[in-house]
Amino acid sequence: MALDRALLEQQMAQLPIVQYEFFSTSQLVFSEKVRHICESECAQYGKSWACPPAVGPVDACRAHCLSYPHALLITSLSEVTDIENLETTLATREEHEALTRQVKALFSAQGVETFVLSTESCAICEHCAYPGGPCRFPDRMFPCVESQGILVTDLAEKFGIDFQAGGNLVTWFSLLLYR
Repeated sequence: MALDRALLEQQMAQLPIVQYEFFSTSQLVFSEKVRHICESECAQYGKSWACPPAVGPVDACRAHCLSYPHALLITSLSEVTDIENLETTLATREEHEALTRQVKALFSAQGVETFVLSTESCAICEHCAYPGGPCRFPDRMFPCVESQGILVTDLAEKFGIDFQAGGNLVTWFSLLLYR
Protein backbone atom coordinates (compact mmCIF):
# COMPACT_ATOMS: atom_id res chain seq x y z
CA MET A 1 0.00 0.00 0.00
CA ALA A 2 1.36 3.45 -0.90
CA LEU A 3 1.79 6.10 1.75
CA ASP A 4 -0.79 8.89 1.74
CA ARG A 5 1.74 11.59 2.56
CA ALA A 6 -0.86 14.39 2.74
CA LEU A 7 -2.81 12.44 5.37
CA LEU A 8 0.37 11.65 7.30
CA GLU A 9 1.44 15.30 7.31
CA GLN A 10 -2.03 16.36 8.46
CA GLN A 11 -1.83 13.86 11.33
CA MET A 12 1.75 14.82 12.24
CA ALA A 13 0.68 18.48 12.47
CA GLN A 14 -1.21 17.47 15.62
CA LEU A 15 1.99 16.17 17.25
CA PRO A 16 4.86 18.08 18.93
CA ILE A 17 7.22 17.58 15.98
CA VAL A 18 9.52 20.57 15.59
CA GLN A 19 10.88 19.76 12.14
CA TYR A 20 10.54 16.93 9.66
CA GLU A 21 11.85 16.04 6.24
CA PHE A 22 10.91 13.35 3.72
CA PHE A 23 13.79 12.12 1.55
CA SER A 24 15.24 9.15 -0.29
CA THR A 25 17.42 6.78 1.74
CA SER A 26 20.02 7.12 -1.03
CA GLN A 27 20.83 10.45 0.67
CA LEU A 28 21.93 8.74 3.90
CA VAL A 29 25.64 8.91 4.64
CA PHE A 30 27.11 5.93 6.47
CA SER A 31 30.49 6.00 8.19
CA GLU A 32 32.63 3.54 10.09
CA LYS A 33 33.77 6.58 12.12
CA VAL A 34 30.32 6.83 13.69
CA ARG A 35 30.58 3.20 14.78
CA HIS A 36 34.07 3.87 16.19
CA ILE A 37 32.58 6.64 18.33
CA CYS A 38 29.96 4.17 19.60
CA GLU A 39 32.67 1.69 20.50
CA SER A 40 35.08 4.13 22.11
CA GLU A 41 32.76 6.66 23.77
CA CYS A 42 29.37 5.12 24.50
CA ALA A 43 28.78 3.25 27.76
CA GLN A 44 26.04 1.19 26.06
CA TYR A 45 28.34 -0.38 23.47
CA GLY A 46 27.96 -4.14 23.75
CA LYS A 47 25.16 -3.89 26.31
CA SER A 48 21.96 -3.57 24.29
CA TRP A 49 20.16 -5.07 21.30
CA ALA A 50 19.72 -1.46 20.07
CA CYS A 51 23.47 -0.84 19.85
CA PRO A 52 26.59 -2.24 18.24
CA PRO A 53 27.79 -4.87 17.98
CA ALA A 54 24.29 -6.44 18.32
CA VAL A 55 22.91 -4.47 15.35
CA GLY A 56 25.55 -5.96 13.04
CA PRO A 57 28.41 -4.45 11.03
CA VAL A 58 27.93 -1.09 9.30
CA ASP A 59 27.85 -2.71 5.84
CA ALA A 60 24.94 -4.94 6.89
CA CYS A 61 23.18 -1.99 8.55
CA ARG A 62 23.65 0.07 5.37
CA ALA A 63 22.19 -2.70 3.21
CA HIS A 64 19.21 -3.11 5.53
CA CYS A 65 18.53 0.63 5.72
CA LEU A 66 18.83 1.07 1.95
CA SER A 67 16.34 -1.76 1.40
CA TYR A 68 13.78 0.87 2.44
CA PRO A 69 13.68 3.44 -0.37
CA HIS A 70 12.08 6.28 1.61
CA ALA A 71 12.80 8.06 4.88
CA LEU A 72 11.19 10.53 7.25
CA LEU A 73 13.38 12.42 9.70
CA ILE A 74 11.55 13.93 12.68
CA THR A 75 12.83 16.10 15.51
CA SER A 76 11.49 17.28 18.82
CA LEU A 77 12.86 19.64 21.43
CA SER A 78 13.08 19.24 25.17
CA GLU A 79 14.10 21.88 27.66
CA VAL A 80 16.29 20.79 30.55
CA THR A 81 17.54 22.61 33.61
CA ASP A 82 21.20 21.83 32.87
CA ILE A 83 22.22 20.74 29.37
CA GLU A 84 25.55 19.43 30.71
CA ASN A 85 23.85 17.03 33.12
CA LEU A 86 23.56 13.84 31.07
CA GLU A 87 21.11 12.18 33.47
CA THR A 88 18.73 15.16 33.33
CA THR A 89 19.05 15.36 29.56
CA LEU A 90 18.41 11.65 29.00
CA ALA A 91 15.34 11.84 31.28
CA THR A 92 13.61 13.87 28.53
CA ARG A 93 14.23 11.20 25.91
CA GLU A 94 11.11 9.15 26.73
CA GLU A 95 8.84 11.94 25.44
CA HIS A 96 10.59 11.75 22.08
CA GLU A 97 10.41 7.96 22.05
CA ALA A 98 6.64 8.17 22.68
CA LEU A 99 6.37 10.65 19.79
CA THR A 100 8.33 8.27 17.57
CA ARG A 101 5.96 5.42 18.48
CA GLN A 102 3.00 7.67 17.54
CA VAL A 103 4.46 8.43 14.11
CA LYS A 104 5.25 4.74 13.57
CA ALA A 105 1.61 3.95 14.40
CA LEU A 106 0.48 6.46 11.73
CA PHE A 107 2.55 4.58 9.15
CA SER A 108 1.21 1.23 10.39
CA ALA A 109 -2.38 2.49 10.16
CA GLN A 110 -1.74 3.02 6.45
CA GLY A 111 -0.24 -0.46 6.08
CA VAL A 112 3.24 0.92 5.38
CA GLU A 113 6.23 -1.13 6.54
CA THR A 114 8.80 0.78 8.60
CA PHE A 115 12.22 0.35 10.13
CA VAL A 116 12.51 2.90 12.92
CA LEU A 117 15.71 4.35 14.33
CA SER A 118 15.68 6.71 17.25
CA THR A 119 17.64 8.08 20.18
CA GLU A 120 20.54 6.64 22.06
CA SER A 121 20.30 3.10 23.40
CA CYS A 122 16.98 1.45 24.13
CA ALA A 123 15.75 2.01 27.70
CA ILE A 124 12.57 -0.08 27.71
CA CYS A 125 13.97 -2.73 30.08
CA GLU A 126 15.88 -1.95 33.24
CA HIS A 127 18.38 -4.64 32.18
CA CYS A 128 18.65 -5.63 28.52
CA ALA A 129 18.63 -9.35 27.77
CA TYR A 130 21.64 -8.84 25.47
CA PRO A 131 23.70 -10.89 24.86
CA GLY A 132 22.28 -13.89 26.70
CA GLY A 133 18.70 -13.78 25.44
CA PRO A 134 16.53 -12.28 22.72
CA CYS A 135 15.10 -8.77 22.91
CA ARG A 136 11.97 -8.84 25.08
CA PHE A 137 10.23 -6.09 23.11
CA PRO A 138 11.44 -6.18 19.48
CA ASP A 139 8.25 -4.43 18.33
CA ARG A 140 8.94 -1.45 20.65
CA MET A 141 12.73 -1.29 20.53
CA PHE A 142 14.21 1.20 18.09
CA PRO A 143 17.95 0.97 17.43
CA CYS A 144 19.66 4.34 17.64
CA VAL A 145 20.32 6.16 14.37
CA GLU A 146 24.07 6.23 15.00
CA SER A 147 24.18 2.48 15.68
CA GLN A 148 23.64 1.98 11.94
CA GLY A 149 26.64 4.17 11.12
CA ILE A 150 24.41 7.03 9.90
CA LEU A 151 25.81 10.56 10.15
CA VAL A 152 22.97 12.45 11.82
CA THR A 153 24.87 15.73 11.58
CA ASP A 154 24.96 15.35 7.80
CA LEU A 155 21.16 15.02 7.72
CA ALA A 156 20.73 18.01 10.01
CA GLU A 157 23.00 20.17 7.86
CA LYS A 158 21.47 18.90 4.60
CA PHE A 159 17.94 19.78 5.72
CA GLY A 160 18.68 22.92 7.76
CA ILE A 161 17.82 21.36 11.10
CA ASP A 162 19.39 23.18 14.03
CA PHE A 163 20.69 20.30 16.13
CA GLN A 164 22.36 22.63 18.60
CA ALA A 165 19.46 24.91 19.47
CA GLY A 166 21.42 26.55 22.27
CA GLY A 167 20.66 27.21 25.89
CA ASN A 168 19.19 24.23 27.67
CA LEU A 169 17.37 22.82 24.63
CA VAL A 170 17.95 19.26 23.48
CA THR A 171 17.15 18.27 19.90
CA TRP A 172 16.03 14.65 19.56
CA PHE A 173 16.08 12.85 16.18
CA SER A 174 14.25 9.82 14.83
CA LEU A 175 14.44 8.32 11.39
CA LEU A 176 11.59 6.26 9.99
CA LEU A 177 12.60 4.29 6.93
CA TYR A 178 9.67 2.94 4.96
CA ARG A 179 8.46 1.01 1.93
